Amino acid sequence: MIYRRYTPRPPLSDFIELLWLFEKPTPSHGTERVLPTGTVELVINLRDESRDGFRPGGASAFLGQPVDELHNLHVPLEVLWGRRVGELRGRLLAVEGVEARLLLLERLLVSWLDRRHSGHAAVSHALAAFGRGQRRIGDVVEETGLSPRRFIRLFSDEVGLTPKSFCRIRRFQKTVGLLHCAHDVDWADTAVACGYYDQSHMIHDFRDIAGLSPVSYLARRDVHMNHVPQ
Repeated sequence: MIYRRYTPRPPLSDFIELLWLFEKPTPSHGTERVLPTGTVELVINLRDESRDGFRPGGASAFLGQPVDELHNLHVPLEVLWGRRVGELRGRLLAVEGVEARLLLLERLLVSWLDRRHSGHAAVSHALAAFGRGQRRIGDVVEETGLSPRRFIRLFSDEVGLTPKSFCRIRRFQKTVGLLHCAHDVDWADTAVACGYYDQSHMIHDFRDIAGLSPVSYLARRDVHMNHVPQ
């Protein structure tokens, strides 16, 4: 199996967190459950697979439409980019070597970057505030000077989720990250560390988002976080 990760450089790093390419052998399991991360993924099928992981709010600079219209959907890239997809695949397939393909993909994405959709300052402020730790959404909205309705619309357009859903998934992802590397788990301490009221609140939220309990994830976790063999 070939699996290569690449962190893009500025200015692309402001919008895309990670590029990766992999070829995988026939898996030992038929399907896998992929847990929500609050990000947008773009997949380019080169017989192998090449993917971009957009930062929250970063996809709007490439898609040219409200990201929440794509929430929980798998949309063919041709629908969004049209004939550019054929050009992109052709140029990537003409290059040999994993690193060369990732660097070419980076250059092409930079050339297609639409800075007119680079994000509203209020959304950037909110994402930074949420990233620094637990913040009340109402307090962050007040800091932006926008009405709650206007802020939620802007945030949803750029991130693809409402502020409440985004913060909920961030808290869930913090839990997944702790469990993924854990051997012995103190469930009450984990709940508090991740910002839940108590252990039962964490378990209920985890089940609702992931479709399985924290204990089940711990038992079935794979080497790749957020991927659960079925």
